[in-house]
Amino acid sequence: MTETLTAAAHWHDRPTYCASRNVLAALLGLAALAMPIHRACAQAETAKTITTPNYTATGFPISGEGQVPIGPLVPSLYGNPHLFGDWGGAQTWLTDHGIFVNLALNEEFMGNVTGGRTRADVLAGQIAGEVDIDWQKLAGIPGFWTHMLVINGHGNNFSHTLGDYVANPEQIYGARGNVVAHLVDLYADKTFFHDRLIVSAGWIPTGTFFDFDALGCSFMNVAVCGNFAPGKYMPGGRDWPSGNLGGVVRYRPTERTYIMAGAFGVTQAGYNGGISGWSWGQKMSGVSTQVELGWSPSFGHDDLLGHYKIGTYYDNSTYPNLYEDINGNSFLLTGRPQRHESGMWSSWFMFNQMLVRNGKGLADGLIVIGGLGYAQGNVTAMRDHEWIGLLESGTPWGRPLDQVGIEFQHIDMSHSVRLQQEASLALGTPYLSNQWGTVYGVQKWEQVYEAFYSVHLMRATALQFDFQYLQHPGATTTFRDAAVLGGQFTTNF
Repeated sequence: MTETLTAAAHWHDRPTYCASRNVLAALLGLAALAMPIHRACAQAETAKTITTPNYTATGFPISGEGQVPIGPLVPSLYGNPHLFGDWGGAQTWLTDHGIFVNLALNEEFMGNVTGGRTRADVLAGQIAGEVDIDWQKLAGIPGFWTHMLVINGHGNNFSHTLGDYVANPEQIYGARGNVVAHLVDLYADKTFFHDRLIVSAGWIPTGTFFDFDALGCSFMNVAVCGNFAPGKYMPGGRDWPSGNLGGVVRYRPTERTYIMAGAFGVTQAGYNGGISGWSWGQKMSGVSTQVELGWSPSFGHDDLLGHYKIGTYYDNSTYPNLYEDINGNSFLLTGRPQRHESGMWSSWFMFNQMLVRNGKGLADGLIVIGGLGYAQGNVTAMRDHEWIGLLESGTPWGRPLDQVGIEFQHIDMSHSVRLQQEASLALGTPYLSNQWGTVYGVQKWEQVYEAFYSVHLMRATALQFDFQYLQHPGATTTFRDAAVLGGQFTTNF
């Protein structure tokens, strides 16, 4: 079975994909392209129509029920719309030789009109460059790909201005450690057994494979883009721009199901790979092992596609208890050393499902997206996170490359971190920071309401308008509820 897609539908297996209209939503994971590139793709102009294989949620192309995958295994970036077209023929020559190059720009502006720690507006942005190589085309090595992504960040951190590091309203915040070129990933894929098995190894942000739904990046709030909090803020489950040395094995027992497992070295430093991401020799504290199961059904004559995944990871590193000392009492009150716990876990369930189809594109319709995630609260400041949202393309009102969405998030902080902060309050000492940054009060819960409209401007270029209302910014009552207005400009060169 094949689907008629636009050129924007071609992606590699990690995979980045066009988050709206033209490709199968929520594939296996975020590609090295990062958010701005897939956003530019999502809004990209339909430059030409081609026939390409239908891809399941695992990124495997399928040729029909009961048949083996058809190539290429890793959907290439060929045909991904570019603002400057074919680069004077260079893109065609490169892709003909198995080399796929992309450059993307993402600029975000955001300010709070009321509430928060301070009233301010912030500009932040990112330039991302990626090179993917199909070594079968380049050198005759079948089923072998390599991927590399480097980014440059610039601007300021709106979360600091707002006083909310828990549900960060922006996707792009700051300079990635103030380095000119930050390495996000560098790894290889090799396929086996008629492309039913993929083995990937190298420098990999774990969240590019696990607990990921790129439709979440249609929204500007980063707590669900593209893998969820709390998992992505833990050393064993970090998403880009921070990576881990490790490997992933993916197997597709049927055409609409997959099982995936991975193992990654864990570094508890603030920046994996050092401040610029290129230092892989950091001391490892343990190993994070992750497992995920996925199902991507299609319902009815309208081909209402869905993607469902459930997974967990366990990091065998040792972490300090957020509240207890070695005797089980408050370490702040007794002054005794903190108890250390062996291991940390996080689990998730995520889904997206098309409810109504209004066009031929694989994501052209009304789609519901949601999920929930849990983490081990005695060592993790965030205990659970739930979200639900709706996305729709502009097809019903004659703007097929526009997109609109609404979303609700609820976040609970852990009982242990709340006890720790209550002890700080009783002692009159400063609150301790945690995995979510600076703390401004006793943290309990936070809720986020978001709505956006993304306007297609020209080929591979979009402008998004965003509104968010945050109850209990930073999961505290220290600051008034915040109303935030933002905008995002994306283009793929």
